[in-house]
Amino acid sequence: MKAKLKTTPENRFTEEQNQIALFTKALGHPARVKILQYLFETKSCVCGDIVDEIGLAQSTISQHLKELKKTGLIQGTVEGTSVCYCINNENWTKMKDLLVEFFDQDLIKTDCC
Repeated sequence: MKAKLKTTPENRFTEEQNQIALFTKALGHPARVKILQYLFETKSCVCGDIVDEIGLAQSTISQHLKELKKTGLIQGTVEGTSVCYCINNENWTKMKDLLVEFFDQDLIKTDCC
């Protein structure tokens, strides 16, 4: 008797669909959007200035940085006792490409309503 394969979110959706959902979730909080904007504005790795710039508690900023790093939109390197963060350009480009393709679906005309 064959075991029945349980349907899970991992095999129900394509890798692309899961990736779009992950990226948009990462952008789904204004603090994370502000952190990304700040990293782009500084045009370099940022070590420790993020808390002062964003104006939230260190623990809150750490949680948001963890989420952004988990999605791969930022990367961090340890320098002494601090962690320096910057945009992961490769994954940022990947996100932009996926989202452009996703949002441009409306350019394909349908015969609906």
